[in-house]
Formats: sequence, C-alpha cells, structure tokens
Amino acid sequence: MLDRNRHLAVADFFQHFNSQTTALLVLDYDGTLAPFQTNRHKARPYPGIIPLLDRINRSGRTNISIVSGRPVSEIQTLLNPLTGLELWGAHGLEHLSSDGTYRSEQIEPETLSIIRQAEDWLRQAGLLPITEIKPGGLAVHWRGLSAPEIEDVQGCIQAKWHKFDGVSGVKLLAFDGGIEIRAAHPDKGDALRAILEKANPTAPAAFMGDDLTDEDAFRVLDRRGLSILVRSEYRTTNAKVWIRPPEELIDFLELWAEAAC
Repeated sequence: MLDRNRHLAVADFFQHFNSQTTALLVLDYDGTLAPFQTNRHKARPYPGIIPLLDRINRSGRTNISIVSGRPVSEIQTLLNPLTGLELWGAHGLEHLSSDGTYRSEQIEPETLSIIRQAEDWLRQAGLLPITEIKPGGLAVHWRGLSAPEIEDVQGCIQAKWHKFDGVSGVKLLAFDGGIEIRAAHPDKGDALRAILEKANPTAPAAFMGDDLTDEDAFRVLDRRGLSILVRSEYRTTNAKVWIRPPEELIDFLELWAEAAC
C-alpha cells in the first residue's frame, strides 16, 4: 500500500472528484505503465493495468490520455485491446483523439535538417541498428548491451553530438537506457497544456511519468493537479508524489477506479 504521506496526498486529490466534472488521467507509457524491455516492441503493460484502465475508461467519468515518446501506432499496438483513449505520440508531434481523428505537427525545416545531420552521422558510425527513427527525432538505445559496449556508444555519441547541445530548435536528452535528439517543441508539457486547455478548469487532473522528459509535464501541472513520479528508485523531480511500480501504481489506479465508479 501507499505510505501514509502519499496516501494523504492521494486522498486529498480524490476528494475533488464529483458527478459534475470529468477527471483527467494523463499517463506516460514506457517506465510508467510498462517495464522497460530490451526489445522495445515487447514492452507490454504490467499485468492488471489494461483491465484497470478499461474499467476507469468505461466509468465515463475520466478522460484518459497517453503522452509518450513512442509513435501513436506503437502505443495502439501495445495497449490493444484498449480503445477510446486519447493518444499523443512523439512527445506531442502526433495526436489521435478519442474519436479517431488523427493529426501531426510539421517540423521546422531548420530543425529537420539538424536531425537529418545527426542521422547521417549515426549511419556513418554504424549505430543505426540500435537507433529508433521516429517522428521528430532519433533515439539511440543501449539497453541490453554490455557495460564496455555502452561506454563505447556513449563516448562516440558525446564526441559527435555535443555540437547539437544548446542548438535552437532541438533538444538533446538522456533517458533510461539511451539518448535522443528531437525537436524542442512540442514536448510532453505542450501536450499536457493542450489537454488542460480543453478541459473544465475545475476537473481533477493527474499526470504520471518516470523519465526526465516527463518533467516538462510535471512543471505544467504544478498547482493544477497531482503530478506523480512512477519509478522504482527516487530521483530529484518536480512531481509531488513518488510511487513504485507495479504494486503502488496498481494501488493508485484501483483507487481511481473506485472514485470514478
């Protein structure tokens, strides 16, 4: 169960649920709903997560949004058979509304040119086999490699990609198991801001994430709702609450389902 301090924060949050407003549950995917896998295409949610999200969604009192660095198509596949959720892919570059309407943001030509330069260098360095090419960015994954191999890849990238650090239009960010270069905007904070703008300002809202890329969303939520770091080990964060997956994550979602139903 959640410890006393976290339980109090969560209990206070659920006191704002009522029959007049629809709550907002916004979730990162990798590291939050699903454990990391060496084969990223096999990163299915923790057991019990999909039935809980389905129960919450069917209550009709919660709008669920997934905000992920993955493309929308991958999120759909991994969350199958769940439907009717709002999906934001590639940190917000892609958007699939709950009614099935899809749109994608255009990347500035200058930003796209920088990303293509980074891709060309990865090709020359022979690192494309461990690179994920996605809308608006590139992610080099070293999860599953040996320690010496990881050190070699990190040193190689740092030697070449340092010139992109601080360049306008792009972000260079480390994540759990790799590093990525991507368009600076939109980010997860922009996606969360768009979700909040179309919602009732009094609606209870929570965002759950694990990685450094989720900090943008934690900052946007701030006093507007409950920000939750989902991670086995604590790290410095802007989130208000820290829970460990999967047990405490499931505890929280069960509380949400009870409140919503």
